[in-house]
Amino acid sequence: MIDARGLSCPMPVVMVQNEVKKNAPAELSVMVDNRVAVENITRYATLQHYTVSVAENGEEFTLTLRK
Repeated sequence: MIDARGLSCPMPVVMVQNEVKKNAPAELSVMVDNRVAVENITRYATLQHYTVSVAENGEEFTLTLRK
C-alpha cells in the first residue's frame, strides 16, 4: 500500500515507479487525493502492463494495480 495523499505530481507516480522497479508486485494499492495523480498513475501502470481499478471515496481515490 502506497499512501500518496497530500502529494502533488510527480511524487505519487515516482513512488509507484520505485515500488514496481524494486518489488514488481502482482498487486499494488495506491491512495491519492487528486485526479491528476489518478490519471498519471493509471497511464504509467498501463505502460507497465497493469490493469487499474479506481475506487472513489469523496476527495480520495484508491487505485488497485494488478498484473
